[in-house]
Amino acid sequence: MKAIILAGGKGRRLAPYTKVLPKPLVPLGEKPILDLIIRQLAHYGFGDIVLSVGYLAELIEAYFQNTDAQLPGVNITYFEEKEPLGTSGPLGMIPGLEETFLVINGDILTTVDYTKLLAYHKEKGGILTIAMHEKEVMVNLGVIEAGEDNVLTGYLEKPKKRYKSSMGIYIYEPAALKYIIPNQYLDFPDLILRLIDKGEKVVGYPGGGYWMDIGRPEDYAQAQEEFAQMKDKLLPWEKEA
Repeated sequence: MKAIILAGGKGRRLAPYTKVLPKPLVPLGEKPILDLIIRQLAHYGFGDIVLSVGYLAELIEAYFQNTDAQLPGVNITYFEEKEPLGTSGPLGMIPGLEETFLVINGDILTTVDYTKLLAYHKEKGGILTIAMHEKEVMVNLGVIEAGEDNVLTGYLEKPKKRYKSSMGIYIYEPAALKYIIPNQYLDFPDLILRLIDKGEKVVGYPGGGYWMDIGRPEDYAQAQEEFAQMKDKLLPWEKEA
C-alpha cells in the first residue's frame, strides 16, 4: 500500500534548527524523525512511500540515498514541489494514486496503529478519514462572559476545554483527488471544507494513543525527552528483533 509523507515545508516555527535542516530530518535519538515514521509505516505494510519534498529536498534525498541498507524492502520515491502547493495541493500532481492511500505529515511522533486506522476507514466508508487526538487547552486567564450591554452573565477562572484535533494522519480514497486542481495551491482544511460542502463523507478516527506534533522548539525538546522513554512503544517490533 502507498503512503505519502509531506516533507516539503520550511518549518519556520522550529527555527533555528530548520535554518540548516528540513524539519523531517531533525534527530530523535540517533536518527531523524522521518526515518522513524518510515520504519513505522513499513512495519504496517506501507512499502511504497512517496516523499513530497521542497525545502532542502537535496538533504532528504541524500539521507535516503542508500535506502536498501537503511530500510530493506521499502521503495522510496520523490515528488518535488517547484513552488509551494500547500498540505493537499501536491496530491493532485503525484502519479499512481489509484487505490486507497495514506498521507502523513513528516514531523509526527505517534503510536497510532495504522492497521486499525485503515480498517476503521473501510468500515465507515468515507472518502477521507482523519486520525484525531483529544487535546485539553487551558486559557490561563479569567474569562468574562457578558451580554451586548457589557453586563456580566458569568465568569470562568482559567477554563479548560477539550477539542478533537487533527493528528496530521489521513486515509484518502482516490475519489477525493477530483477536488484537487493540479498545480494549484491547496491546504488540507480547505480541502476538507470543500468535501463537506459537496456532500462527501469525511470521518474522524478516535485512535487515542500517544501523539506529538514537533512544530516548535519546546515541542521538539519535549519529544526528545519522551522519545528516550517511549522508544520501545514507538518501535516495539525492533526491540523484539
